[in-house]
Amino acid sequence: MNKIERSSGEALIQYLDADLRILKPGTFVRCAVTGEAIALDDLKYWSVALQEAYATPEAVMARVTGQAPVKT
Repeated sequence: MNKIERSSGEALIQYLDADLRILKPGTFVRCAVTGEAIALDDLKYWSVALQEAYATPEAVMARVTGQAPVKT
């Protein structure tokens, strides 16, 4: 992913098994659990099945277990 290819704003991403496909260029996506903006360079957690991104491992666990994320 090249920073020059991105435009500002929210990106639209297709989440693949070990990669991402950018459908609409942008600089961030939103966490499906917290709504937090995640810079594409910092995106590490997503669900292929649900096609959604997560900001933290805690957000992933909240989605998997159906419980609210624990705030630290």
